[in-house]
Amino acid sequence: MNRVYLGLGANLGDRKTNLSKAIDQLNDLDMVDVVRVSRFYETEAISTLPQPRFINAAIEISTLLSPQELLSATQDIEIALGRTDKGNYDPRTLDLDILFYNEIVISDDDLVIPHPYLHERAFVLIPLQEIAGTIIHPVFQKTIHELAQDFADESILPLDD
Repeated sequence: MNRVYLGLGANLGDRKTNLSKAIDQLNDLDMVDVVRVSRFYETEAISTLPQPRFINAAIEISTLLSPQELLSATQDIEIALGRTDKGNYDPRTLDLDILFYNEIVISDDDLVIPHPYLHERAFVLIPLQEIAGTIIHPVFQKTIHELAQDFADESILPLDD
């Protein structure tokens, strides 16, 4: 089985429900088991245009799907939950990003693993640190906890249940 970490985000519609449904749909896939889920965090959108705040989370899955098969599956879930555009920095009902897939490094036209911006984004690192703080980024050779320290002064707090 492959150990994979995904980042989830939504800032349109019922954000919490969209993330929960995405997690359920991932878990319902053949050859995918959701292992751990971080708490949900509300964060500011990174955009030059005003838009609603995001809810973000990170999950660990184990899977027999290849990276490309997993990418296709996540894109299908995004579409099923109302995602119409994959433009950068656009508002979205759901965004599913492959952050890590084992310790492999991939750089294809349609898939880059580890996610190329995860080390720059507190909204990814803080939830990921909660479930996988000790894993090592295969490019930077730092733990997620170490990478998240750059954002220690940011106020990204989990949502109250």
